[in-house]
Amino acid sequence: MGGSVAVVGSFNVDHVWMLDRLPAAGETRSGRYMSGPGGKGFNQAMASARSGAATRFVCALGADAGGQYARALAVADDIDLRDAASDAPTGSAGIFVDAQGRNSIVVAPGANESVDESHVRDALAGESPAVVLAQLETPSAAAATAFAIAREAGALAILNPAPANAEVAASLLAQVDVLTPNESEFAALANAHLDTHLDGAAVAATADDALHALCRRLLPDGTVVVTLGAAGAFVSHADGARRGDADGHYRLPARAVDVRDTTGAGDAFNGALAASIAGRPQQPFAMHVRYAIAYAGLSTERPGAALSMPAHADVTGRFAAA
Repeated sequence: MGGSVAVVGSFNVDHVWMLDRLPAAGETRSGRYMSGPGGKGFNQAMASARSGAATRFVCALGADAGGQYARALAVADDIDLRDAASDAPTGSAGIFVDAQGRNSIVVAPGANESVDESHVRDALAGESPAVVLAQLETPSAAAATAFAIAREAGALAILNPAPANAEVAASLLAQVDVLTPNESEFAALANAHLDTHLDGAAVAATADDALHALCRRLLPDGTVVVTLGAAGAFVSHADGARRGDADGHYRLPARAVDVRDTTGAGDAFNGALAASIAGRPQQPFAMHVRYAIAYAGLSTERPGAALSMPAHADVTGRFAAA
């Protein structure tokens, strides 16, 4: 693949419990334990790298075993790691996954809160990425700085506005070319910025014209991709900026997969989307979304987060049209 991807975001050590159903408040349940790498930023960087894009990952790590783990993993997957040293411990997360692959997650940010504007500037100095991708498990100022650099370099700025409880300023949205919320995140953004009362559970069932209208109000000059889990994805383009697509808005279906663990599926989608856009810029946007859907679907057949990211050849071998 051709162009490179720069990801600014979080690294966490994930502590995962697999159990028959998620525990209720005050309940103790038995389960199987595993640990592995995660964090939305690192998951997305891993998906980008394994999709074939030269990938730089900008983050902060503690002076502990978790930081050493991140560095070793980056070397193994040929990720250009640009980490700031932090006095805080490396980020961590506790994840419960039920028999249907659904999850509940608690994150302790730790060193991730140390990613600041100056580190982002230093880490991206001399870089000319095709795509800059950020989320909000690190300070929003870091994402804003990354996107400012992207604009100067002519790169595409993708914001994954996750987690859903993150505050997204209008000034940050104004820097975004492609916005990639899931249903809950889209509802949170619409309710915060458009004075709506949208329920995330109702987003997938919302009529296409109504959903497109909300997207156009939320990001007037850019593209919004709402990921809908098993229902696929909805794409809304700005008028006159359809990124090679014939239609201004449309839905694409999910691929048939045997779901084991949905942890990191949204990150898989974002990393794969960024890599596909960077490596095949001549393709219509819909082709990039189809690849990202297939990539994310395949990731759910494997347990864990970052290590569940498939290789590009695995995706194209399984889904010939991806």
